[in-house]
Amino acid sequence: MLDEPNTKSSVFSVVHSRPLLNAAGWGTASQSTLYYDWYAQNALDGRPTTCSHTQSQSNPWWKLDLLKVYSVNRVVITNRPDCCNERINGAEIRVGSDSSNVFGNPICAVISSIPAGASYSYSSNRMEGRYVIVVIPGNSRIVSLCEVKVYVVYPGNLAAGGSVTQSSTINSWFAEQAIDFNPGFTHPEWRLDLRHIYRVSKVVVTNRRDCCPERINGAQIRIGNSLENNGNNNPICAVISSMPAGVSSTYTCNEMEGRYVNLIIPGDTRFLTVCEVEVYGEGPCLKQTFMKLKLKSSWSLSEAAIEFPNERPQLENYIAQDH
Repeated sequence: MLDEPNTKSSVFSVVHSRPLLNAAGWGTASQSTLYYDWYAQNALDGRPTTCSHTQSQSNPWWKLDLLKVYSVNRVVITNRPDCCNERINGAEIRVGSDSSNVFGNPICAVISSIPAGASYSYSSNRMEGRYVIVVIPGNSRIVSLCEVKVYVVYPGNLAAGGSVTQSSTINSWFAEQAIDFNPGFTHPEWRLDLRHIYRVSKVVVTNRRDCCPERINGAQIRIGNSLENNGNNNPICAVISSMPAGVSSTYTCNEMEGRYVNLIIPGDTRFLTVCEVEVYGEGPCLKQTFMKLKLKSSWSLSEAAIEFPNERPQLENYIAQDH
């Protein structure tokens, strides 16, 4: 009997090949005070000529709520182009999960200065947090930001490398939008093909935040290798009883093995809207048939492939790993 290879590292090699993702636009911004119509959200609109602006006050701050905890790689700040570029001097960039006390979050960097209209990047070394805060300590200070980008990493999310389908599509709400790292929408069956068999430890599902959060009630998360009934006969990992609008909930799957991850809502006249799906686990795994396969010394891979034509690439890869 062949021992199963340790392929855990292959998960991370796939993830690291993906670019970092700007998560700033997925969150909501707020600031300590408002100066006219220079709203906090102006720093997230993609236009470097519209800016946020607080009133002159003690310890003014601007805060981005990413809506859940991320591993933050770097933060990019664009200063205002018209005037007063020195106002940002001494600003602290903080990353953490303390919503009530901006100074309770660890410092990522201190901005010494940024020229007018320039964008400077500050490394966060994968600090973990839900909030990214820019605060200037002191009296009679102003925080004005024209653009903020927050680049995050997704360690171990297997969904990133898969392909997806759904039972039907409304307008341009495509199945792929649930794994594009941008909480948009898809529309009562949705299936993710991981392309290989993995041991799935957990699935994270994000509900839509604009309306209709109750539509996801009763959705089943199924994991397995069968495409019978479009994969909807595979074992159930969890049933989503309910989920508030915009919330991301985690469902433990206890190392269930499978290539396909399905979300399905049983019943008539139902909608399934999924804003983001993340799948975490280890693998890829060899199929069970290979664990029990004994090769005779007189066999070649070509002869073995006659009996298992679809599995030849996996068998070649397995033997190449010095087993």
